[in-house]
Amino acid sequence: MRRVQVYDTTLRDGAQREGISFSLEDKVKITRKLDDLGVDFIEGGWPGANPKDTEFFEKARGIKLGHAMLVAFGSTKKAGTPPEKDASLRALLGAGTKAVAVVGKASGPQVTQVLETSLEENLRMVSESISYLKAKGLLVLYDAEHFFDGFKANPDYSLAVVRAAAGAGAACVVLCDTNGGSLPDEIAQAVQATRESVPVSVGIHAHNDGDLAVANTLAAVRAGADHVQGTINGYGERCGNANLCSILPDLKLKMGIDCIAEAQMARLTETSRYVSELANIIPDSHLPYVGASAFAHKGGLHVSGVMKWGDSYQHIDPSLVGNRARVVVSELSGKQNIVYKAKEKGLPLPPDPQQAQRILDRIKELESRGFQYEGAEASFEVLLRRARPDYKAPFDLVDFMIIVEGRRRMPSAGGSQEVLAEATVKVKVGSKIMHTAAEGAGPVNALDKALRKALIEFYPNLVAIKLVDYKVRILDESSGTGAYVRVLIESTDGEENWRTVGSSANIIEASWLALVDSLEYWLIKQEERQKP
Repeated sequence: MRRVQVYDTTLRDGAQREGISFSLEDKVKITRKLDDLGVDFIEGGWPGANPKDTEFFEKARGIKLGHAMLVAFGSTKKAGTPPEKDASLRALLGAGTKAVAVVGKASGPQVTQVLETSLEENLRMVSESISYLKAKGLLVLYDAEHFFDGFKANPDYSLAVVRAAAGAGAACVVLCDTNGGSLPDEIAQAVQATRESVPVSVGIHAHNDGDLAVANTLAAVRAGADHVQGTINGYGERCGNANLCSILPDLKLKMGIDCIAEAQMARLTETSRYVSELANIIPDSHLPYVGASAFAHKGGLHVSGVMKWGDSYQHIDPSLVGNRARVVVSELSGKQNIVYKAKEKGLPLPPDPQQAQRILDRIKELESRGFQYEGAEASFEVLLRRARPDYKAPFDLVDFMIIVEGRRRMPSAGGSQEVLAEATVKVKVGSKIMHTAAEGAGPVNALDKALRKALIEFYPNLVAIKLVDYKVRILDESSGTGAYVRVLIESTDGEENWRTVGSSANIIEASWLALVDSLEYWLIKQEERQKP
């Protein structure tokens, strides 16, 4: 089986995405995670460019990697500067890695207009830098920056640059689509020409400005490239880099090319979400292969097919990449969606064959009023349970009332208005009615406190529940303040997170519905766990 090397640059090129700033500890954790994933090279950063990267390589000396080789990144020497006196090359040597990546211009216009030096001097810069590092015993990879744009403008010069790099001892010449604007056929043509020009490994480093980074990477591999570079989740500057979370399964599962082991491929989804967590970026649920929606089925026809044959609407088995199939329920669902979800949650439907249809009709009615269960599976499970004739709710609402009062502060306090909210809640637990009141920072907060206060006597473990997110969406902006709103609440007990939904023309009622579902869901789960 053909083998392709995998080079990850999440910690350097990926970190250039707007909004990402990995801490030193984040970089160490991601390095270990990438090693577990089985990539061949991990680019740790640019020593000397900033204190954090320099410190990372100092700390990395104590990191024991099981498979990957850590790489320090830097640039070729400056024009007219001897290699031994160049600050960038000295920083690369000081990083203490066994491999280094050196970036240099491979485009004539970039050399003359950006570096403002001659084409001949650039060739010397590339050749002397690589020779110097190679003589120090390092494995050197050369990143041919702007190669594809340069190849379009002057192919002879771009090929002369990579030949100079190979001749100086580079183990791999990596062709960079730096501006991300090339097309797959252009990539393939340039890679093939390079393969015929150099006796060393040829790599591909694609950016995603034309939304073709993955396609361009695969085109390069088909044309003979045996080294691919990218980042987890496609993170990177501007529109990002080639996404390794798509490239790796494309190579192994679609093209039959060895890159990482099967057991490591099964960690791909976990790795994707782990990196997004450390990057403090919400995981993209619609990413191919690793997204939460990558194998989600919504249409009734699709779900019916999947229940009969798992591959009917899936291009691979989700478990191969550590993901799983999901069925979501909405107004587009069929009865099979309800049956599937009930079985998935261990809730067999009542014997009445019409029950699934009645539940589906109820869901469609609720969604027409603004409810949405795709992102609120806890509310959906509560709805399913309430449809069972033997279901007993842990509590029932009798009524609630909220008072919001605006008070003018004294001039000494700044004279601004102070808003106070008080909620009164009456709930029934068994045969006992609890009537409580609580103040809060706002009406929803007061309602939450009052409800918990009413229930805590019966369910003391409720103190573990916290609301971690509260979103309000206006569903019909043209209706102004009379519009229906959808409230989505995310709750946690420290071990599990769940989401519930409520909808109404009254934001307080919508919040109440979501809040009640949240507490009821957790109490049901707790009761089930305590059963022998």
